[in-house]
Parts: sequence; C-alpha cells; structure tokens
Amino acid sequence: MTGLVLVAAAVLGAGVGALVDRAAARFPWPRPATVGGVLGGGGGAAPRGVLEVATAALFVLAALRFGPTAELPAWLWSAAAGVLLGVIDLRERLLPNRVLLPATAGAVGLLAAAAAGLGAWPDLLRAAAGAVVLFSVLLVLALLAPGRLGMGDVKLGALLGLHLGWLGWPALLLGVLAGFVVQAAAALALLALRRVGLRSDLPFGPALLVGTALAAGWPALLG
Repeated sequence: MTGLVLVAAAVLGAGVGALVDRAAARFPWPRPATVGGVLGGGGGAAPRGVLEVATAALFVLAALRFGPTAELPAWLWSAAAGVLLGVIDLRERLLPNRVLLPATAGAVGLLAAAAAGLGAWPDLLRAAAGAVVLFSVLLVLALLAPGRLGMGDVKLGALLGLHLGWLGWPALLLGVLAGFVVQAAAALALLALRRVGLRSDLPFGPALLVGTALAAGWPALLG
C-alpha cells in the first residue's frame, strides 16, 4: 500500500507540476481568468521537467510523512499552491491574492475535514492559532522593515502557519527559523556569484516555503 501511495503521489505531482509550470509562465492572468488564459499556449516558467520533478518530490515527501491519511490532501493542496507561489514570486516579486486566498481557504477546508475524520479538533485549533501567530509576527516585521517584507509575505505566513501549527509549536518555530536561514544562505550565495548587490532585495516567499517544507518533511527524511 505504501508503495502504491508513493507512486500515485509521484505521478500526480508530476502532472500538477506541469500545470503549475504553464500557469506561472502566463501570470498575470486575464480577468476573468479562463482555462485557456491560464494554461493555454506553449512554453513554461522553468526549464522543461524542473517543476514536474520538484512537485513530484514534494508530493512523495508528503506521502512519506503522512501516508494515506485524512491529512494528506491538505498537504498536497498546499504543496501545489506553494510551488506556484514560489515561482511567481521569483519571476514577478509578487505573491498574488488570486493564489493566496484560494490556497488558504482550501487549506482551511481540507484541514477541517481532516480534523473531523481524525477527531483532531485540538490540532485544528492550534493550526488556526499558528496562522494568526505567524501572520502577526511577519506583519510586525513588515512594518519595522518596509521594503524587506511585503503584505504578500505576511499573508503567506497565515497559510504556512496554518500547516505548521497543525504539526505543533516546535514545527512552527523550526519552519520560520529555517526560512530565515534559507534566505540568508541564498543571499550569501548570490553575493558570492555577484548576481546581487548588498542593497538588493530578494523575494522572501520562496525561502519561507522551503523552510516550511523542511520543517514538515524532516521526520520523513530522517526515516
């Protein structure tokens, strides 16, 4: 059963990654958005196969971490949304409400369904508290350092805090700290390669997303 779940997760992740690649390449989307406007045409946002492999790997990691449980759909949903948000942020320096709000609403619904199926209402309550806490922390940082963090990063914090809070307060703390470490490491690497300057602003969303993935998937990676 575990093998079948992992294979299914990999195949589904590759398919979702292909759709994300096309959607990210066509952002900003027309209003109202149509399937053709979001997914039509040729070409992608990343070199061929990169997002397919990355999304498949995230789906497999989620399947390893949670198995065929009521929690898994919520994590797969947010993994797909996270890849799309990360690519758009890298390309456009923007975390759009058109992705953030549906992603957050979907995550709330799926985690609520998981709580109902598992009887995990305390976990859902902690998830809501985690969303509020991380949103508030990032909002304070954005107000203290305008230009370094945007409101898109703050709203992303609500989505990520929801999932990390579901796992527990240590996971929330680890995810946030890992996000800052990833951001610092990326900045140092880009400085060393002379791709950015000391005053350059880097998008923070991808680092937060990577930090969340590391915090959530660490138990599965340890085996």
